[in-house]
Amino acid sequence: MTIKLGIVADDFTGATDIASFIARAGWRVIQLNGTPATPVVLEAADALVISLKSRSCPAEQAMALTRQACEWLHAQGCERLYFKYCSTFDSTPAGNIGPVTDFMLGYTGVALAVLCPALPVNGRTVVQGNLYVNGELLNESGMQNHPLTPMTDAFLPRVMEQQSAGKCGLVSLEVLRSGKEAVQRHLGQMQSEGKSYAVMDAENDEDLSLLAAALPDDVLLTGGSGLAGALAALTPLPESSTADVMPSAQGESLVMAGSCSVMTNRQVAAYREIAPSQAIDIGRCLHDRSGYLAELIDWVRGQSAGKAPMLYATRPAAEVKAIQQRYGVEEAGNAIEQLFASLAVTLYDQGVNKFIIAGGETSSLIVQQLKVQGFSIGRSVAPGVPWVKDLHRPLWLTLKSGNFGEEQFFNQAQEFYHA
Repeated sequence: MTIKLGIVADDFTGATDIASFIARAGWRVIQLNGTPATPVVLEAADALVISLKSRSCPAEQAMALTRQACEWLHAQGCERLYFKYCSTFDSTPAGNIGPVTDFMLGYTGVALAVLCPALPVNGRTVVQGNLYVNGELLNESGMQNHPLTPMTDAFLPRVMEQQSAGKCGLVSLEVLRSGKEAVQRHLGQMQSEGKSYAVMDAENDEDLSLLAAALPDDVLLTGGSGLAGALAALTPLPESSTADVMPSAQGESLVMAGSCSVMTNRQVAAYREIAPSQAIDIGRCLHDRSGYLAELIDWVRGQSAGKAPMLYATRPAAEVKAIQQRYGVEEAGNAIEQLFASLAVTLYDQGVNKFIIAGGETSSLIVQQLKVQGFSIGRSVAPGVPWVKDLHRPLWLTLKSGNFGEEQFFNQAQEFYHA
């Protein structure tokens, strides 16, 4: 079996994001949740995606997890590796994008990594090395208030150099739009200057297509899902059927929002207007977990048929900061994630078979606790957010990165149910 691309994603929602963009080109994509510890029988695949929980953990742990994933993908015969991180370059001055990229450069033995987080369809563009979100500089887009990876600088070469061992250059729009030879010549010049990373400008999908066609084989691919989708589109395959992957109307649904991003706040506000909803009490998560868990289960089970009920920990930035100051950043986040995961496990056993989840860390733990080994990739609710189906059970999830999707996302996701 020839596998064109082996992808290491640093969180669960990012993994489904990139898997969906590759699948749009007709590629057969299998997503595995963590590096398999036991042998896995794989169906024919053009790309394998391993989702890790490595975005916000200590850098040493992130590199160890990445090593396991790379070794496993190499053993499956993947022709090329790709490091997937968020299109908003979520990281801190300590990593983990820089340290993981440095590890993968050493592992693959190549000299230069390209950094391409651009995802124009979702408003992420890079111009003169600056990352924009819907036309606003990254550090003015709301990402400066992210509770785990606050992004206070939009200039990616500087951000990368702060957290990595090497020097970073830039391939500007002017160079990119001058053609393949210009791009390759510029990358070669960077290597001769001793640079280890090249940030790639991209303002629209046409730029991504130009970039995909221009990149030489001897560079390490890193970035968001946009570049991967453009690479897959260079060799499109007949589109495979996703009908059997889409969620059935039979069974019950639940919306769970753990992200506190700007867009998720808007999505929660919009959905509260049309569906039963309840905010999570952080204090009770920490101090009355078992009683609170039972109370929330009873509330969910008590809702009448119709729109899926929603439980949300989503708060505006100022409220998040106050909660973190009162309870601690890790303590509050872990308590919410553990509560959501316990809810998902119990409610799945009671008939909830469709989960609409916002937030990478929340999605990660829920998927782990539900013991989902891997997914088949279905149709997308929004760019980068597909419905996915457990490989072995009638269990469907859509795992939304914080700022993805439109305001009506939670309602739109339910329009994909079929009889």
